[in-house]
Amino acid sequence: MDVINVDPAATMVTETVVSNAAKELEARQQPQEKDIPPPRGCLGSRHCMTLLLFLGMANAYVMRTNMSVAIVAMVNHTALPHASSEAVDMEDCGAGAGQASKKHDADSDGEFVWNTYTQSYILSSFFYGYVVTQIPFGVLAKRYGAKYFLGVGMLINSVFGLLVPVAAYAGVGPLIVVRFIQGLGEGPIVPCTHALLAKWVPPNERSRMGAFVYAGAQFGTVVSMPLSGLLAAYGFAGGWPSIFYVFGIVGTVWSLVFLFYGHEDPESHPTIDPAERKYILTSLWGSAGVSSPPIPWVSILKSMPFWAILMAHIGQNYGYETLMTELPTFMKQVLHFDIKQNGTASALPYLAMWIFSMLLSVVTDWMISTRISHTAARRIVNCIGQYGPAIALIIASYTGCNPVLTVAILTLGMGMNGGIYSGFKVNHLDISPRFAGILMSFTNCTANLAGLLAPVTAGYIIHGRPTQAAWREVFFISAGVYVFCATFYLIFSSGERQAWDDPSLDAPRRDPEANGNGHTKKLNGVDNNGAAIEETQH
Repeated sequence: MDVINVDPAATMVTETVVSNAAKELEARQQPQEKDIPPPRGCLGSRHCMTLLLFLGMANAYVMRTNMSVAIVAMVNHTALPHASSEAVDMEDCGAGAGQASKKHDADSDGEFVWNTYTQSYILSSFFYGYVVTQIPFGVLAKRYGAKYFLGVGMLINSVFGLLVPVAAYAGVGPLIVVRFIQGLGEGPIVPCTHALLAKWVPPNERSRMGAFVYAGAQFGTVVSMPLSGLLAAYGFAGGWPSIFYVFGIVGTVWSLVFLFYGHEDPESHPTIDPAERKYILTSLWGSAGVSSPPIPWVSILKSMPFWAILMAHIGQNYGYETLMTELPTFMKQVLHFDIKQNGTASALPYLAMWIFSMLLSVVTDWMISTRISHTAARRIVNCIGQYGPAIALIIASYTGCNPVLTVAILTLGMGMNGGIYSGFKVNHLDISPRFAGILMSFTNCTANLAGLLAPVTAGYIIHGRPTQAAWREVFFISAGVYVFCATFYLIFSSGERQAWDDPSLDAPRRDPEANGNGHTKKLNGVDNNGAAIEETQH
C-alpha cells in the first residue's frame, strides 16, 4: 500500500488562502462601517431626514389611534345591551363596584348606539385598507423611489381624516369606507420609511436612528390619546369631531412639508455636505457602490432569518393592536375611567415604550460596538421587547380591581415592548439593506393581517359581558401570540447580511451611453466629493 505524505506547510498555505478568500467575501458583503469616520458636526442632512420621518410616523399613528379614544365618546354605552349588571359587578370586584362610575358617566355618553361587534368593525376597517397597499407600495418604492408615495399617501390619509365626523353622522357604512380609505393612504408609511432609512442611515447608526424614527409611533400615540380625551370633553364642534379636525390639519401640514423638503437619498439632496454624502454612501454600499438588482424572490422566501422577522412582526402587531385599539375600552369597562382619565391613562404605556425604545437603542449600539454580534444584540433586545409585555398582560388580567396597579403593570410591560425597535424592526436593514423596503412591506402586510384580527377577536369575546374575566381571555391570547412568535425569532433570526444580497454577485449594468459598443459600467465607491465612481469594463 502506498503511503501519501501530506506537506504540513502546503496544507497551511491552502487553509490560509481559503480563510482569506472567505474573509474577503465577508468584507464585500458587510462594509466595515466601524472603520469609516463620520463627518464633523453634530447634525447633518441625515438627521434632518430622520426627524421628518419621525414626525411622519407620529402623524401616522395619531390618525390610526384617535378613533380608539373618540369611539368611547361617540358611543352611548348606557343604551348598549349588557349581561346582568349585578352579575358583572359581582364577578369583577363585588356588588356595586362600578355603579357610581357608570351612573356618573351616563350623561357623557355619545349619540351612537353601536354594539361591540359594530365598534370592532369600525376600528378594524382602517387596517383592512392599510394592509392592501403594503406590498404594492413596497415594490413601487423600490422601483420608483419612496418619497412621493409616502408624502401623497399621508396627504390622502389626513384629508379623509377631516371627513370622519361627516361620515359618522351619515351612517356606519360611510364611516367604514372613510376609515378604509385612510388606511389605504397610510399603507406606504412603513415600507417607504424603511426604504428611505436604508438609503440614509449608516449601519453603525441603525439602532439609534431606526428606533428614533419608529418611536414616532409612540410619540404620536402619547400625544393623540390624552389630547383626544381633552378634545372629546372640551373641544369645538360638539367635542369628539374636533379630534379629527385638529389632527387632520396637522397631518396635512406635515405631508406638504415632507413633499417640499424631504429627499429620496443623499445623492439627490442638493445641499448635503459632500463629506456626509461620502460617509453615508461608503458606509452603506462599500466598494461595491450603489446598485439596484432584480429582487431575489425565491432566495428571500427560502431565508429563515426573513421568516424569523416575519413571525416576530406578526406577534408584535397582534399584541400591540389589541392594546392600541382596545385599551381605552378596557379602561372604560373594567377600570371605569371617564373620558379625560381614559385618554391620559391609555397614553402612559406608550410614553414608557417611547422612553424605553430610546434607551434600549443606545444600549444595543453599545453592545454592537463592544464586538457583540448583530445577531446576539438583536435577539437580546427583542426578547425584552416581546416577552416583557406578554408577562405584563398576564399579570394585568388579574389586577383589574386595582386601577393604579393595573395601569402601572401595563405601562411597564409596554415600556419593555420598546425593545422591538432595536430588535426585529431594524433587522431587515441588517440582512438586506438593498431590499429592506421590500422585506418590510411583506412582513408589515402579513403582520397587519394578523393585527386586524385583534379588535375583531376582542369584540366577540367581550360582547355582552364586559367583565374582567372576558378581558382576561383577550389578554391571554395576546400574551400567547407574543411568546410563540418571540421564541421563533430567538431561534432562527440573524443580524448578518445574507448571501442573496451580496453586491459582488450582481451582473454589471450596461452603460446607456455606450451606444452598443459593448461597454458596461459598474459602480465602484464614491469620490472625495461623494459622487459615484464608475469603472468602465469591456
